Amino acid sequence: MSKTMKRPTTRKSSTRKTAARAMSQESDAKSMLQEFLVDELKDIYWAEKHLTKALPKMAKAASSEELREAFENHLSQTEEHVSRLEQVFEILGMKPMAKKCDAMAGLVEEGKSIIEDTEDGTATRDVGLIMAAQKVEHYEIATYGGLAQLAKTLGLTEIKDILGQTLSEEKETDELLTEIAENHVNVEAAGEDE
Repeated sequence: MSKTMKRPTTRKSSTRKTAARAMSQESDAKSMLQEFLVDELKDIYWAEKHLTKALPKMAKAASSEELREAFENHLSQTEEHVSRLEQVFEILGMKPMAKKCDAMAGLVEEGKSIIEDTEDGTATRDVGLIMAAQKVEHYEIATYGGLAQLAKTLGLTEIKDILGQTLSEEKETDELLTEIAENHVNVEAAGEDE
């Protein structure tokens, strides 16, 4: 048997090669759009990695067990989001790269100040944590929604589907945070005295 025998290509690697080839063969206008897509992927990659450091602090600061569990579960989900973004970079034939996301850095800072400015063990702190977390979720929803649409426009169906899966999970997290707030945290905080 010859040592130069080619291994069969898998469907996944074939799809990735097709995606990379499609991106390199588009017009200059599309190239600018592709470059923008990649730049925004670097931005959200940094944001997700940064969140993996912030979520444990938010979980520790929460007094509601339900909220603490939501943050801990979202940490696992966020780690999966990082992995998916790494998969997207791989499909594009690129090494995963992060570019500081000033928006996420600011949102995380805001969350830190809520922890500093509220009393430990209070529902009021939990209200603030929920609001801070929902601001993050809304940023991520906007980002993943836009990225999925760009991938669709560029004909990158596999990438669109991956980003769409993360988008759905971010929306679910936002809804869960609303439920936690409405079901007891907000009412409990309304009864707290200064």
